[in-house]
Amino acid sequence: MDVRLTLSKIVGADNFIDDPEMLRDYESDLSHDPAGAAMCAVRPESSEEVSAVVTFCNKNLIPLVPTSSKVHFYGAAIPGEGGVVMDMTRMNRILDVDTENRRVRFEAGVNWEQLNNALKERGYRVIMPLTPPAGRSVLTDFLEREEPVNQVYDYGEPLEAMEVVWPTGEIFRLGSASVEGYPDSPSKGGNPSGPGLDFYRFFQCAQGTMGVVTWTNLKMESIPRMDKILFAPAEDLQYLNEFLHRIMPRRIGQEVLILNSVNLAALLSENGYADFEKLSTSLPPWTLILVISGLLRRPEEKIAYEEHFLAEVIKNEFSGIRLVEGLPGLPGSGRRVLDLLRNPWPSDRPYWRLQVKGAFKSLFFHCRPADAKPMVEMVREKALLKGITAGNLGIYIQPIEHNRACRPEITFFYDPKDDEEKERVNVLYRQSAVELLKMGAVFTRPYGDLAAIVYEKAASYAGQLKRIKKLFDPNNIMNPSKLCF
Repeated sequence: MDVRLTLSKIVGADNFIDDPEMLRDYESDLSHDPAGAAMCAVRPESSEEVSAVVTFCNKNLIPLVPTSSKVHFYGAAIPGEGGVVMDMTRMNRILDVDTENRRVRFEAGVNWEQLNNALKERGYRVIMPLTPPAGRSVLTDFLEREEPVNQVYDYGEPLEAMEVVWPTGEIFRLGSASVEGYPDSPSKGGNPSGPGLDFYRFFQCAQGTMGVVTWTNLKMESIPRMDKILFAPAEDLQYLNEFLHRIMPRRIGQEVLILNSVNLAALLSENGYADFEKLSTSLPPWTLILVISGLLRRPEEKIAYEEHFLAEVIKNEFSGIRLVEGLPGLPGSGRRVLDLLRNPWPSDRPYWRLQVKGAFKSLFFHCRPADAKPMVEMVREKALLKGITAGNLGIYIQPIEHNRACRPEITFFYDPKDDEEKERVNVLYRQSAVELLKMGAVFTRPYGDLAAIVYEKAASYAGQLKRIKKLFDPNNIMNPSKLCF
């Protein structure tokens, strides 16, 4: 078996990498996970090349780690058991923009900057998570179920029909992309669930362990004709959640999220730590960000209706809420925040979470909105016991499904050069996760050492996952050592 010769024939000699210096790009990322050394890396350009590489690795029992982003925070693409890294960044074509069905089809290597710019030219956008890095893969973010900041209607489930390569090498299309005549079929790949069995959820939050997704269809939306951004400063997180529980079921607002002063300061800082330190002490403890928008039809009336509804609710039920159009002492903050919510983080600036102290580790989970405050307070108390002050904890609360649930994300900022502080953050992360599980938190995306903690508490579920994994990946070649595999 000549790995170099075979893989070079498949992807071309220029797209086969075994130089140790070049392979270092794949050894580690911005997470705390230990580095891993790959045997080689390949950069396929088509589904057929992906299939040939997967077939070869499966036949020869070689671990295979797919990756499509240039920016990684969670260790999911580190080759824990060596093998071959499949770098999908050459598969970066936008295949179809279907304005009639508000659908865009693109390959795995398309990043946020590329897709955002292409759709903006045509008056459309993809509902995005909070400030994804410009170089990160759009497909990966939605496969990993990064929560969009806009939870209106069905925006929380934007993935549609896709093409995958199973771990045994077969090319397979999911949903209505599987019908005869696709992509010229009537449904245009807009249905992720049919006809036939529904496999697409196997790939969500799977961290590349169930196969390789080569392209997908994604919902897109018109860029609003009118926007009005509102801020609600508050001392009490619970009060904000109760307010959201009143307004979001009435479908008020587009982008809706809550940030503590630390995260909001980090987002708005333009001159590094000096800006951050000043802002974090002047901003309110919590800020609700609420964007009301008018789309293509009667935008003025829609905004007027939402403003009237908000005014009535505040007047009659939530007199403690004060909606303002700007942050105190920050002229133009409304427009700045709206730009941040509608665009990826610029590639020419350090990522906002890295601007605080140089490194971070995030703990995120799902819970009921009523449980968010006690869970956050528990982590804060544990942090203080570890000598980690509130100024080093960024908190982001994303309401989900009209505030039926929420996704808190707690970010621990630390100095990467301080080994003692880094270890304190690691210990706090693990201890907080254990306690959060006891309090009812749901971890749908356990990365790194969190996976062992979560799957230990869900032994029967982990057993079922292993049975499914064995069916589709009998030789366990796809990103082994991740999740419970």
